[in-house]
Amino acid sequence: MAGGSSNQPADPVGTVIGPVTIGPVAHGGHFVARYEGRVIFVRHGLPREQVMINITDADHDRFWLGDAVEVIEAAPDRVTAPCPVSGPGLCGGCDFQHVALDLQRELKRQVVAEQLDRLAGLSWSGVVEEVPHDDVVAGGGWRTRMQWHAAEPDDGPNRWGLRAHHSHTVIPVTDCHIAADALPSVSGASLRGGGRQATAVLAAAGETALLIDGTVRHHTDGAGGELARDTVTHQAAGRSYEVAIDGFWQVHPAAADVLVDAVLAGLDPQRGERALDLYCGVGLFAGALADHGVRVRGVEGDRRAVALARRNVPTARFEVGRMDRAMRKLPNRADLVVLDPPRKGAGRTVLREVFARRPRAIAYVACDPAALARDLRTAAEAGWALAQLRAFDLFPMTHHVECVAILVPQRDRV
Repeated sequence: MAGGSSNQPADPVGTVIGPVTIGPVAHGGHFVARYEGRVIFVRHGLPREQVMINITDADHDRFWLGDAVEVIEAAPDRVTAPCPVSGPGLCGGCDFQHVALDLQRELKRQVVAEQLDRLAGLSWSGVVEEVPHDDVVAGGGWRTRMQWHAAEPDDGPNRWGLRAHHSHTVIPVTDCHIAADALPSVSGASLRGGGRQATAVLAAAGETALLIDGTVRHHTDGAGGELARDTVTHQAAGRSYEVAIDGFWQVHPAAADVLVDAVLAGLDPQRGERALDLYCGVGLFAGALADHGVRVRGVEGDRRAVALARRNVPTARFEVGRMDRAMRKLPNRADLVVLDPPRKGAGRTVLREVFARRPRAIAYVACDPAALARDLRTAAEAGWALAQLRAFDLFPMTHHVECVAILVPQRDRV
């Protein structure tokens, strides 16, 4: 137990306590600390550091949240953040700018392993793989899509910025360390007319677009020619995909190819097989499977994304609908399934429908290790085994990690 007064204030938010020794990493970009018997989840610290902690949230009975605002004894792998607005009370986009890149990946590995062990009873000894790309230097320059927010009107007529952690407060800044250099600049974009949100996108061959409150203000090809459409063209796995300017596409420039490669390697698709691509978006995995001679049915809840998927992969069939309901309308057999659910995971209802199709293999693409672990526990209870799990560092400087898990029926596990 760290030192300090035992008389904790009735409302400790805003109180600085310590010194406190930081413990292990926890899911969500936090580290575990204990102070006078209470657990505190701390951002901006590192294991074994001695820090002072500003309490930012005390609404939970079992724990508080806080920021390490003063480092008394630093860890060897602490580095100076390359971004001037990274840190306590500033931009909330990056959790790990104060951490050396090798340690960032090690911390993410620890989180994946801990979540799998605690929530699914699975032991995992893999690594979080670095994903190199020519445009990614020292963990920066990888975001090909940025969302900017307008500061309050009294901050000036043309002020854009990024939000603080779990807050609507806008930190005025238009130069982001993890943003791709070729993204269109929001600096100088007028706030007149009530503009409150801007989305900047970089796509294939240098195509760029800028939306303000959903209205296209800038859209050019790689040579600077003006484009008059509401989609951008991305490329992956030897294919082109049209995506709504404000639609979903992986933000790391190498992510789509890396994930497709991992899914295909894990599934080993064969010509003539039947596959389901669930939460299919604009058809990324459906296109890759179709190119291997697989007959694909895709399901996605976003109607616009499905319309684009049908154009992107005309040989596949796509349905719009909520996943648990749409699954009932699909064929009752499938050889392969790709699951790429939202952050909350697929859940028991959808997984039961998947298992009922008796596929020979399932590829589960996950952006949240806790949701993945919960779904893997459900899979194990239904007789499915984890054959392989790979983790990728597609979000340097943040706590986020992307995983691809391959599941097979327990009876097929060698």
